[in-house]
Amino acid sequence: MTTDTTTKDTAPGTTPGETVLDARGVTMRFGGLTAVRDVDLTVNSGEIVGLIGPNGAGKTTFFNCLTGLYVPTEGEVRYKGTVLPPKSFKVTAAGIARTFQNIRLFANMTVLENVLVGRHTRTKEGLWSALLRGPGFHKAEAASRTRAMELLAFVGLDAKAEHLARNLPYGEQRKLEIARALASEPGLLLLDEPTAGMNPQETRATEELVFAIRDQGIAVLVIEHDMRFIFNLCDRVAVLVQGQKLIEGDSATVQGDERVVAAYLGEPFEDAPGDEEAAEVEAAEAQAGTTKDTAPGKENER
Repeated sequence: MTTDTTTKDTAPGTTPGETVLDARGVTMRFGGLTAVRDVDLTVNSGEIVGLIGPNGAGKTTFFNCLTGLYVPTEGEVRYKGTVLPPKSFKVTAAGIARTFQNIRLFANMTVLENVLVGRHTRTKEGLWSALLRGPGFHKAEAASRTRAMELLAFVGLDAKAEHLARNLPYGEQRKLEIARALASEPGLLLLDEPTAGMNPQETRATEELVFAIRDQGIAVLVIEHDMRFIFNLCDRVAVLVQGQKLIEGDSATVQGDERVVAAYLGEPFEDAPGDEEAAEVEAAEAQAGTTKDTAPGKENER
């Protein structure tokens, strides 16, 4: 895939330059431990914003607060000016979609079926329509399949629509997860380490894909450990260190900040939390994730 890097379109219902995401004072505590502390972040339409930080910095926890998987202890998250409900499916319906650090596909479903699952928030046919399978149902089903195939072509997987998701190479599974997220027609896409485990060629292809998504008018917020990828990709970058936003700015500003360099090299800076506190927060995040994943009724949410 090749694309230029200029914004061409705006997602439906989005005004150019509009603030799509407005997170204010987001704090997330697990018992007495604070994983995210008073974080402010905005993302505007047509922007790609990066979120970086060392392991255990609270990046994924912050993502979970944005998408309704966690209810922030303090603060609020607004999408296009409206406070988001504390339910992940309602956040998706509002217009925010995401991928996960650990790929969460339906392994025994086909590539096409995985994308069709992502269409459910945009399908208006109800239970009785599905049971009776009338003309309205068949029309909606055909429209969903058409859109799903368009998205698979967009990410370069249309030729593998009938393959089982589990049989795709790793890089293509990442693309499929992005296609499934796009199927909900989001105005904001959150990508959690989209290039993790990829070789340089796959990373470059992902970079071009993200630019193409932005060119569709969809704002993007991305977590990533590959600094070259982030600084080539993003209009702005925010740095989290032990749950607090250290700095935010363009690539040159962030790369030149001595505190950022120190954080990645493991060197302490003024008021930095100690290693023991950092380990406790990371353990609390991991425990919260395990509890959520194993809670009754959560198995099928992957």
